[in-house]
Amino acid sequence: MTQLPTGLTAAEVAKKTQEGLHNDYETKTSKSTAAIIKDNLLTLFNFLNLLIGVFLFAVGAYSNMFYLAIIFVNITIGISQELHARNLVKKLSLVSPQTVRVIRDAQIHEISAKELVLEDVVILGAGDQIPADMTVLSGLVEVNEAMLTGEADLVVKEAGASLLSGSFIVSGEVTGTVLHVGAENYAAKLSNEAKIHKPIRSELLASIRSVSKFTSYVIVPLGVILFFQAFMMRDAGIKESVVVSAAALLGMLPKGLVLLISIALTTGVIKLAKKRILVQDMYAVETLAHVDTLCLDKTGTLTEGHMVLESIVPLQTDSDPNMLLGNYLAASTDNNLTMQALRQGCPELTDHQPIEVAAFSSQRKWGAVAFEHLGNVYLGAPEKVAGSAALPQVKEAQEAGLRVLILAVETDPKAPVSFDPTNAQAVAVLILSDIIRQNAEETLVYLADQGIDLKVISGDNPIAVAAIAHRAGLANADQAIDLSTLTTEAEVREAATRYTVFGRVTPEQKKLLVQELKANQRTVAMTGDGVNDVLALREADVSIAMAAGDSAARQIANFVLLDSDFTTLPDVLFEGRRVVNNVTKASGIFFIKTIYSFLLSLVCILTSSAFPFLPIQITLIDLAIEGYPSFFLSFEENKAPIKGRYLPTVLLNALPNALLVLVNYFAIRFLQTDYGWSQFDTTTLLYHLLIGISCIAVIRACLPLNPLRLFLAITTTVGIYVAAMLFHGLLEVGFLTAVTLPYFLGMMALNICLYVGLSFLTKRFSAKVLVKQS
Repeated sequence: MTQLPTGLTAAEVAKKTQEGLHNDYETKTSKSTAAIIKDNLLTLFNFLNLLIGVFLFAVGAYSNMFYLAIIFVNITIGISQELHARNLVKKLSLVSPQTVRVIRDAQIHEISAKELVLEDVVILGAGDQIPADMTVLSGLVEVNEAMLTGEADLVVKEAGASLLSGSFIVSGEVTGTVLHVGAENYAAKLSNEAKIHKPIRSELLASIRSVSKFTSYVIVPLGVILFFQAFMMRDAGIKESVVVSAAALLGMLPKGLVLLISIALTTGVIKLAKKRILVQDMYAVETLAHVDTLCLDKTGTLTEGHMVLESIVPLQTDSDPNMLLGNYLAASTDNNLTMQALRQGCPELTDHQPIEVAAFSSQRKWGAVAFEHLGNVYLGAPEKVAGSAALPQVKEAQEAGLRVLILAVETDPKAPVSFDPTNAQAVAVLILSDIIRQNAEETLVYLADQGIDLKVISGDNPIAVAAIAHRAGLANADQAIDLSTLTTEAEVREAATRYTVFGRVTPEQKKLLVQELKANQRTVAMTGDGVNDVLALREADVSIAMAAGDSAARQIANFVLLDSDFTTLPDVLFEGRRVVNNVTKASGIFFIKTIYSFLLSLVCILTSSAFPFLPIQITLIDLAIEGYPSFFLSFEENKAPIKGRYLPTVLLNALPNALLVLVNYFAIRFLQTDYGWSQFDTTTLLYHLLIGISCIAVIRACLPLNPLRLFLAITTTVGIYVAAMLFHGLLEVGFLTAVTLPYFLGMMALNICLYVGLSFLTKRFSAKVLVKQS
């Protein structure tokens, strides 16, 4: 065995730490407090609202500035919610601080990766993330540098080679010396997004940006036109001109929508945290809502991930499998779950001196150790070692859903050592078992009933994987395939949609399967717990890792199941549905005002008339109609599958109500001309009709009714009318009179009938759009 170097002395470490040559550096993945405050303050919405407020203040229209209180509340809540979520994620992110084995004063110590100093000598093995740039001193490993270079192929590293920070060791063990620390590391020079995060994919965020962009284009020119039209063409005073222009512009701004989305997503993060699920990307909660395909790893997902050595079945009478296995385990540097189970079930022996070690590789699916007198000892999959796949002991165990390894020996190896397991003789069949996770069957059935297509992807034998999947209650578990029999990428892609269970899958094939599923317009979630899952986790729309697995998988995942409990997956999937469904349902209420304000502004410009509402009147609508019910509706459970795209859906939902406001406006203007009503009575009647039409939207959002929704519908409708009467002076409206009340009742009855018709038409149109999209 290679003599270990002495490493740095304690004095040298202290000196380098004092000089700042240590690895205590990390790219901050979360926002600073200043950045959170800045992002919530300096927005286009806030700027436009503040600008309108400045003009209202300048003309002394102080009562109409009350809407700014809503803006300040929005900003305050937005900042506090984001700070709370950030601090929660920071607290939960301490799943398992990365530690490394370092040689100092000729002794092996385990320290935090942050405590490494320049020229430290480090020992790294399979599953480790390389914490700093290094040069290999001795040993041989296979390294996954896909996170850094985008290349999927594993790279072999031996003495003299460079190890880049941020990459992962898949197999083998090396000793290396630290070349760079802190900010000088290769990984530190890459953006955090490029290293571990996927680009944000959020339909809600993209929709808000689209609305903001549209608003920024139209609000300023419309405001200028409305003001000059009022001031110059209608000879209105400067105060009146500013007030009516401000009302039109404020109506176009869905002020509470950004807050609603932020609160809904933050609530999802907090709810999942309470269920021991770490959310590393808040917007991934939304992506969950669209997941229709879930790819499951077998080990640690369907099963508990704790392997047990059930038996060692000898195949030859003249060989001692326990002796061979004991020496192999003592010499091997592998430390995965299978090797841990073997070491627990078979004592390690040091009777024979190893000459060379070939670490287990997920690519070749075997490992080997060359001994002086024993020869080459192999341990690996039956399909790869000694042609053992056809052995009856192997088939019987695999059909029972058990994991099988072959122990083989080649007693007359050629010099120099040249490992070739096909020429070895099988000595024993090693049978291991993995317990099916409790409640796995109920979880799989529930997910399938909710329209989630389930796939099981594993590196194990497909017969064994299918047997375990069948025991776990997976439908169509018999539709299994051995991907090691496929030679081309096209064959792997073609198999992706045909089969349910995939065995003998390489890391690159896992990635291909996910890519093909996505190419078939599926939204894919992937679970995993090992380094071999990293490529697929990176490729999936949503990645979910087990905390008990390798740090590589945890680093790349959008979600980490802190208890490594697969049965919490329904909570993860359906929290996303709750967020999107509730936001979509409530958003239709917000966009009513946006649409009718824009349309009425155009009408007012074309007819040279004043905008019919005041900012203070719009503010009451914001509070009572938009804010109050939407806030409570956003917390409801909602596991229904997502239908349609967000922005077209909410705009179509809001359109009937917005058109009714326009129809009522023209009707009231006609009545005013015909019957000679005063402007005050006209404004009062139109405002009460606006409230009624808005309440129809609230009632629709509350359907189907339950106790909470019924309470919200009643309190919203009654509350806003009571508020309109209590604050009629501030709102500059009066009470409905014996003349206007009958018209109000008649027009509201007509509005309800028209609403039913318009809703029917928009639903038919929406259904046609959905069919085209599908």
